[in-house]
Amino acid sequence: MHFVEQGSGTPVLAVHGWTLDHRLMLGCLEPLFAERNGYRRLYPDLPGMGKSPAGDVASSDDILAVLEDFVDAEIGDEPFLLVGQSFGGYLARALTHRRPDRVRGLALICPVSAYLGSPAQTLPAFEVRRSDGAELAEQFEGQAVVRTAETARRFAAEILPGLQIADRAAMARIWRRWELSAGPEVGTYERPALFLTGRQDDLTGYHDIYALLPHYPYASLAVLDTAGHNLQIEQPELFNALMGEWLDRVEMRSCIS
Repeated sequence: MHFVEQGSGTPVLAVHGWTLDHRLMLGCLEPLFAERNGYRRLYPDLPGMGKSPAGDVASSDDILAVLEDFVDAEIGDEPFLLVGQSFGGYLARALTHRRPDRVRGLALICPVSAYLGSPAQTLPAFEVRRSDGAELAEQFEGQAVVRTAETARRFAAEILPGLQIADRAAMARIWRRWELSAGPEVGTYERPALFLTGRQDDLTGYHDIYALLPHYPYASLAVLDTAGHNLQIEQPELFNALMGEWLDRVEMRSCIS
């Protein structure tokens, strides 16, 4: 897989969402790590997205296998932190439960729940909460809970490029088998975790995440008002504060374990 690497120290693997690329994770995490030394950030493009070719990948199981190969090649046996957004959060949960002793902390941004696309899924209604009249890209119109010049700028820089270059034929092929055949949860994950959700996220929602909490006894769950599926650009101050607190918990746990 194509990837971008920043910094040195404890590895942090950042996995983007469906039809996006590494620029989403780079944009939301680099401001956070600019204030924290000692982390090696790895930002891959998933197969069929960004600059990573799809090859013969035909399911989420295949993507997860490629992601595991990437971890083996670029991180090896070293403990690492894992951050996943949306579909990337779904993969991150599975990877965490496959390697619980290696993943020292898990953070999920607007993660996909087990009910995606099913009648059991609970979603809030889409609602614009803030606007300064900024001109938006067409793809952002139906997602923007906060419609400002700054969110429009970040969407154009961090999200739109991935949407424009994704391999749509591969995405359609993989989507037919998007559910992982096993998991993602197996038992409990006994290290610091964080679930960040948007109160106005009408794509993955927030309510269904509550059902996952028994698997994560050391997790914080935050439901951010005035935030949708792009909460990292709509509530950046809260995002940085909560992610920073998660990193503090990971560091504290590492010192005593």
